Amino acid sequence: MSTSIVRDQKYKNRQKRKDALITVFIAIFAFIWMIPILWTVWTSLRPYEDITQKGLWSRPDTLNFANYVDAYRQMEIWGYLSNSFIVAIPAVILTLFFGSLLAFVITRYSFRFNLYLLLLFTAGNLLPVQLVYAPLFKMYIWFGDLVGNRSALYDSYIGLILIHVALQVGFATFVMSSYMKTIPKEISESALVDGASVFRHYWSVILPLLKPPLAALSVLMTTWIYNEFFWAIVLIKSDDKRPITSALGRLQGEYVTDFNLLAAGAIMAALPTLIIFLILKRQFVSGLTLGSTKG
Repeated sequence: MSTSIVRDQKYKNRQKRKDALITVFIAIFAFIWMIPILWTVWTSLRPYEDITQKGLWSRPDTLNFANYVDAYRQMEIWGYLSNSFIVAIPAVILTLFFGSLLAFVITRYSFRFNLYLLLLFTAGNLLPVQLVYAPLFKMYIWFGDLVGNRSALYDSYIGLILIHVALQVGFATFVMSSYMKTIPKEISESALVDGASVFRHYWSVILPLLKPPLAALSVLMTTWIYNEFFWAIVLIKSDDKRPITSALGRLQGEYVTDFNLLAAGAIMAALPTLIIFLILKRQFVSGLTLGSTKG
């Protein structure tokens, strides 16, 4: 009896040491990850003249929000912000809709190529965007010439939304198919016995059960699409149609760049996604963890 107690105590002490090491490692990693963000905030509050006169590592004489005021005036932030949401909101909705449809078909119905179909959509996320850009650009121009309007896809919100949906739907399908596998098959069987059609089965039975992963993916997709820079530059030539990430270029000078002003603009551009995450934080966490322990 005493030997068992000693063995249990040694195991508990060993687990405590492991937990302490893991906690210290996570704390150090989190601090390292936070350094660039904290440095950006610190830089955005310092006047540019203060750094040029005293150096980057000097103690500031004052901290204020003058850079934020100047960035707000120069970026014309509301127009670019509306462009970002014009692209992000439809892209997220379409991505989640098509991703949930594909996951539903792959997990609820058995056919010969369902696994290969899932791998095909997932593999699309592994392609570098630089590899896709050239043929996609030619395809957009070809389609514009075909319909007699080169702005049908190129230099249009629709073209930018479509490429985001195409690139993100694979990841959404993978996540939601993993979650759908935890939903008992008996639910689907009961719906089919009751005479539900395929779409009715999806819309009324399965989709209401997908709220946690849909909430988590909506936060992730909104953040990724909102912060995307490459496609907005190469597929949108009109400045008044570009999203908020492209507006940061307005803060760069021709010969000299005020990095304090640029830091303030970057913080302002990141605020909407931070607010969305804080609003949906509970759903985001539950969506990432719910079903993780189910077999």
